[in-house]
Amino acid sequence: MNQGQKFTRRSVTVVVTWAALLMAGPAPALESTLLGAVPTTAVRLTVWGFDVYDAKLWTRPGFAPGQYAQHSFALELQYLRDLKGEAIARRSLDEMKRQGPINELQAKAWLKAMHSLFPDVQKGDRITGVHKPEQGAEFWVNDRLVGQVNDPQFAQLFFGIWLSPQTSVPDVRKALLARWP
Repeated sequence: MNQGQKFTRRSVTVVVTWAALLMAGPAPALESTLLGAVPTTAVRLTVWGFDVYDAKLWTRPGFAPGQYAQHSFALELQYLRDLKGEAIARRSLDEMKRQGPINELQAKAWLKAMHSLFPDVQKGDRITGVHKPEQGAEFWVNDRLVGQVNDPQFAQLFFGIWLSPQTSVPDVRKALLARWP
């Protein structure tokens, strides 16, 4: 894959920028939380011509995409536009439902948790989710820990938004996991 290569599908454009990836160091939140993690790729998500975010997947040696729920890793999203936290939470829940069945009681609890974790973001803000196998996920906003969800099923479905074969943006998944055959 070449620097700046684009993938387009259903009005979603993904731009892989390898040079920026190689020069960027870990966010301060990851230095203490995920020692030894390195970025695998940087991906820009554009929907209907609007840049939404740049994503980086931080993994440790031995990461296996097919068993992502068994590994510690982080997904960092740097927003390129202002978005409401409520919209981020609702969209996340809709995408999680693509990964597997979620009962209504569980969906309400997870939506409430995400409302408390995801603030309104402005261009340049970062939300980083850290996957903790068999525990759940913790979330950082601009290098400040804002909370966690102690539920492995939540974590698997949440990170499946980007890493599961059932993702609604397969080109994003392909770009994030490009290092693995």
